[in-house]
Amino acid sequence: MNTTSTITPAAAAPSPAQALAAFVAIDWADQKHELVLLPAEGQTQETLTLEQTPEALADWVAQLYRRFAQGKIAVILEQSRGALLYALLPYERLELYPINPRTSAKFREAFYSSGAKDDPLDAGLMLDILLHHRNRLQVWRPDEPTTRQLQLLVEARRRLVADQVRLTNRLRSTLKSYFPQALELAGADLSSPLACAFIQKWPTLPAAQQAKASQLRKFYYGHRCRSEALIAQRLQRLAQAQPLTTDAAVVAAQALLAQSTARELATLPAILAEYDRRIAQLLAQHADGPIWQSFPGAGQALAPRLAAAWGTQRQRFPDPQAMSCYSGIAPVKEASGRSVWIHWRWACPKFLRQTFHEMAKCSLLFCPWAKNYYQKQIQRGKGHQAAIRALAFKWQRIMWRCWQDHTLYDEAQYLARLKLKGSDLCLPLPPPPAHSTGQ
Repeated sequence: MNTTSTITPAAAAPSPAQALAAFVAIDWADQKHELVLLPAEGQTQETLTLEQTPEALADWVAQLYRRFAQGKIAVILEQSRGALLYALLPYERLELYPINPRTSAKFREAFYSSGAKDDPLDAGLMLDILLHHRNRLQVWRPDEPTTRQLQLLVEARRRLVADQVRLTNRLRSTLKSYFPQALELAGADLSSPLACAFIQKWPTLPAAQQAKASQLRKFYYGHRCRSEALIAQRLQRLAQAQPLTTDAAVVAAQALLAQSTARELATLPAILAEYDRRIAQLLAQHADGPIWQSFPGAGQALAPRLAAAWGTQRQRFPDPQAMSCYSGIAPVKEASGRSVWIHWRWACPKFLRQTFHEMAKCSLLFCPWAKNYYQKQIQRGKGHQAAIRALAFKWQRIMWRCWQDHTLYDEAQYLARLKLKGSDLCLPLPPPPAHSTGQ
């Protein structure tokens, strides 16, 4: 249902915004959206409830195009990725301004003491943000398709790896509650095909003890475990094993949970392999793929994540500090009166920060100057995580330069520049001071 209301002239669009034909705020929801619209030349805002269907969205945009045939339409919404944004991206005349949901939440807390969420109210607040603070917002400029697909795939792969860790921990905890011997019989890696098959075939100690030795040997050999010493050790352990509990209720319930978890785990390696294949294909097609593959420690896992993190729009990060702040690697400095304190950045894309953190950590294994830099940070009193972030901060400056210049990272060239500048990163670390024996 459409409704209209009049706003005061003070809330009208500022003069720089008059080039736009209209302003729209959308409070997104799974099933329907609350919209507030203000024509650029008017002072009356209109509200509308829109169903979350492709047909409803297409019809609404068509109406906007007919009504505002000249100029573009600014649209502010509370997400940077999702069904609504994907649906609106193809419309070139819509200028999309995605904001963090916390932004509108803070406005709501500032102007309404209860702080209670109300969709129509939130849409109105978002419209105020768009009208009065548009110069602080950024129009959504989607990267080219390869980068966007790569971004979605590397994030999904990371979630699958997290699922694998979660299921492995659940399986280990379950086995410890009724069948701890399985942790030795199935191997240390419970996510391996051998372990998953073992738990599904013999989910309890009595079931495993009833199997013949020849059957168990055939099983191990079939899963590439062919060490006679290890197989003999496992068979002896199984023969001497005593049940942790004989409570039939516990054993039956936990055995079913272990089998179900092992079945889920068994499917993940093939899924991850397919993701790795698709990600490798996209990285090979990516315009900047060779740049990110040239960095020490990037490898097949982190190079695609770096390509997705930086993208291909050079103007998005005009200097390395922009990426350092956006990714959460740069520290935050706060000051009040005479007090000054520094802390790490909380409001940032966590997956992006993790990407640079992991890359810096991996570079320690392949890059001598990076290891030297890390050790110097430790000697200055920083903890491990802070030293890694400091190294990531330095790596981001090097990456930004290579990215802007479309050049590969050259370790020898960088070391030569460090020597030319007289950097102590080229010098070996002094030996640690000898501790007194007290004699």
